This record gives sequence, structure tokens and C-alpha cells, in this order.
Amino acid sequence: MKKYMNKIFVGSLAIAALTMTSCASDYLDTVPTESVSTGTAVGSAENAYMALNGIAKTMSTQQYAYSQGCAGENRIIALYENYASQDYFYNYYASGWGPIMNLQYSLRNNTTYDAYPWNYYYNIISQANSIICNIDGAEGTESLKNFDKASALTYRAYAFEKLLHYYCVRWKDSNNGAADGLVLRVDESTGGLALSTMAKAYEQIYEDCKEAIALFESSDDDRDKSEVWIANKNVAHAVYARAALAKEDYDTALTQAKLARAGYPLMSNTDYWAGFCRPTSEWIFGSYGDASENMWYWSYGTQYACNGYYANNTPNGAGSMDRELYTQIPDNDARKALFLTEDKFPGINIASAADVNTAYGILGLGNDDLWEQVYAYIAKMDAYGEGDPAYDAGYSYLGGQLKFRVFDTPGVGYLPFIRSSEMVLIEAEANYFLSNPTAAQAALVELNAGTGRNPDYTCSLTGESLWKEIRNYRALELWGEGFGFSDYKRWNMDIDRKGLTNGGTAAAPIAIKIPASDPNWTWVIPQNETDYNDAFKDSGDSNE
Repeated sequence: MKKYMNKIFVGSLAIAALTMTSCASDYLDTVPTESVSTGTAVGSAENAYMALNGIAKTMSTQQYAYSQGCAGENRIIALYENYASQDYFYNYYASGWGPIMNLQYSLRNNTTYDAYPWNYYYNIISQANSIICNIDGAEGTESLKNFDKASALTYRAYAFEKLLHYYCVRWKDSNNGAADGLVLRVDESTGGLALSTMAKAYEQIYEDCKEAIALFESSDDDRDKSEVWIANKNVAHAVYARAALAKEDYDTALTQAKLARAGYPLMSNTDYWAGFCRPTSEWIFGSYGDASENMWYWSYGTQYACNGYYANNTPNGAGSMDRELYTQIPDNDARKALFLTEDKFPGINIASAADVNTAYGILGLGNDDLWEQVYAYIAKMDAYGEGDPAYDAGYSYLGGQLKFRVFDTPGVGYLPFIRSSEMVLIEAEANYFLSNPTAAQAALVELNAGTGRNPDYTCSLTGESLWKEIRNYRALELWGEGFGFSDYKRWNMDIDRKGLTNGGTAAAPIAIKIPASDPNWTWVIPQNETDYNDAFKDSGDSNE
């Protein structure tokens, strides 16, 4: 069985590699480590840097071994974070995707939904390991070799940290890390390997980040400023901060978050309104998204941008914010301007089916005056973005978003993975749990008033009120960027979605409560791992 598992594991990487081709752009100048010999891929420091591009390409490329839309971080953000969250609704899809949105597939170990994050992130880990294990013997300057190794270590840490969110319990439920962790593959072997503990998994992430940071600091090389898809020292600090936050190691989270955003100032309102489709001053890490790498219908922007193909050609919309969240945000907030909330439309009656469709939350289907108000507002906000008009199909939703746009059809755009704003919010949360409310308040003021997103913002809250404020602004600031599920899981909070008649905006199939104690918060290890990894077979753990 081990031999068979090795063929599946290596074969799945080769399938992903088939999508990585070369052309003139720097991003496409890649050497995918799983498609050629290690000697070629990591034979020189220059080739190893191209192999880093190959890892980045995996993160934004359709993996054809899986179902439609399995395109790296696009899929993770949409399906495993936004769909399963408290505050992001895709109501037109709710009847068909309700089981995923309601966490009802998490315990089914023989589905592609369960297998995809596992295999995708281990693909990244495998590519990173090929660089890490061979770069020391490669030709080239020590400076570039150090950068290559540091970046590969950072990608590996990023992947391990993400896997912990989906396939492991919360840290607070782990018996101080004694619970099952991950298969910690840190070399090029593909044989049987038992699960670590969660404590060991976090220890590995910490070690990878520490080594990466030291190597980055010893190198005179760095990514080009525009290459946000290549992991650099700031990304290593950010991954370190994320892991520490999830582990409730708040001193480390605070220190690393501050270091992560050094040199990446928070963006202006103008940049915030431009569509989240091109890197700004605060993008620490993100995807490549130029038209030369158009993924067509599998890009995030095709389905989830307000001017993408689906929003402009179907009644689907592009995702909306829950009313229970946005009603807690002041109307003068620049971020709230990017959502079709009722404060913008005088005379709207959200209890009227003519104003708000009761099945999906579509605006103005029976009220021409409201429909015209909505599209006048959309046109006003279109002026700040790029590309085609938003919601050209004529369907918009209560709470509908104007945050994500594309700059070419059907869905071309970059996508942020880590921003400085997230690091500020980590600082706020860490300071709160370190019993330093003044510093937590100051972080919120920096994010909100300091950027001009709400120039009138002040904060003197303490206790549970401050904690709720931190959560609300994290949900607002990072909405749609892939934190909705993991944050609620980490916070040990119930998902409690309410329908249109009960103060929320969730469609009926997803207007349910999912208790924090529900076992569905943790995805089971996929059957293709437990069947063919001999360590599971020998232990008698089928993980069913």
C-alpha cells in the first residue's frame, strides 16, 4: 500500500505541475519542482527562485484533479472560509451549497471537499521541501541561496498553519497541544508518517519562521517590490504572528505582527475603494493576477467580484455582508460605503417584499424607485474602481459588496492573502488578552481614525465591549478575504445566522445555528491519506 500511496501523492503533484507553463513574464518563469528532476529545479540559486514562482503559481492555478474552481487560495477563501462563515452570504447559491455553508461535509472523509485543502497544502509543502533539502548544494551566491531557502521555509510554515485551521481542533480544546496535529513532512520522503501532536506542529511552524527570518536577514537579496506572491521576511513574521495568535501565545503574536507590517503602511480610502484587485502599500502577501495568467471561470474575481462575469451576467450577485454586522458599524465608515446597506437608500422598507426579495435579499425587484437609487449608488462607486460596471445583470442584494473588483474579464485581478491591517488587528486582539486595553484601543484607533476610514473614530471601551469591538472591526476590515470560518472557530463562538425576517440577511437554507461545540468545525483527515499512509494503518486509526 505504501508504494501505491507514493504514486498517488507524487502523481497528484505532477497533475498540478501540468498547469505551470513558461512565457515571457517574470511570474511565469517557473521551474515546478515536481515536474522535473530536483537537480534541475534546485541546481542553481536562480532556478530555485523560479521554483518559488512555481509554488506561487500552485496557489493561483486550477488543479484539474479536482472539481471546477479548485484553484488554490481562491478555493480556500471562498469555500472553506467565506461560505462557512457568519458574515458572508452568497444567498443565490444557498439552496445548493447549504451543506457546505452549514459545515455538513466536514466529517465525510471520502469527498473531494474534505481532501482538497489537505492535498493542496501538502503539494505546497512538498515543493518547498525540495528547495529546502537541496538548496545548500546548489550553484550560486550564498545570499540568493539563503533567500530561496528562507522563502521556501515560509511557504511551508504558511501551509502547515492553514492546515491546522481545518484539520485540527482549537488550541483551547487541544489539552495544551496534546491533541492530534499534522503529518509533519519536512523532507522529501513520501512514506508512512504518523500524526504529530498539535504542539509539535506549532513548534515546527515557529522553527520554520525563525530560521526563515534569520536567513532573510543574512541575505542581500529580496523579492522585487511588485512580487507580492514571493514570500519575504515580512511574510515570515506574519505567518509567525498568525500561528502565535491561534496558539494563544499573545506576546509572540504581538511582537511578530508589529514586525510583519514594517514598511507596509496602511492604505488610503482611495486605494481601499479601488477594488482589491491590484496590490497596494499594505499588501504583504498575495496572488499573481495579471491578464497573462487569466484563469477564466476559476478565478476568484469571476464569481466573487462585483464587476466579474457572474455578477454581470447572472442573478447570483457577488456576495453580501450580514445585516447583523453592518448595522453595528457607523454609516460614515469608508468600508461601509462598499456595501449596499439601507442607510444609503431613503425610504427603503426592508420588511417589504417589493423592496427586498424575501427568498434571496435581492433589492428593488418590485420597487422601480428603489432599483434606480441602488444603481445610481453603484454607478457612483464604480467611479472609484476599475473595469466594467458592477452588477450589470441588474441584480443586487441587501448588503451586496462593492469591495472586490476585477480589471479584466472575466475575472482578472490580484488577491490579497496577508495585509498590514490584519496585523494591526492581531495587535489589538493580543493586547486585549494581555490585559492591556489601552494598547488594544490604540490599535483600533490607528486602523480606523489613523487611516481616515472613520476619521471620527475613538475608543474607550473595556472588557467584553472592547472584545466585541475588536471582533466587529476584524470582521468588517477583512470581510471576504478568507477569515470568516477560522476566526469563529478560533474564538470558540457559535455561528448563528438569521433570516430576513429575523434581523439578518441569510437565505432560509443557511439561517441556522452551528454551536461552537459541534464536531463539524474540524474536517477529518481524508481517506486517501488514512488508507495509504501506513502509519495510520499500523495504528488502526481509520479516522472515520
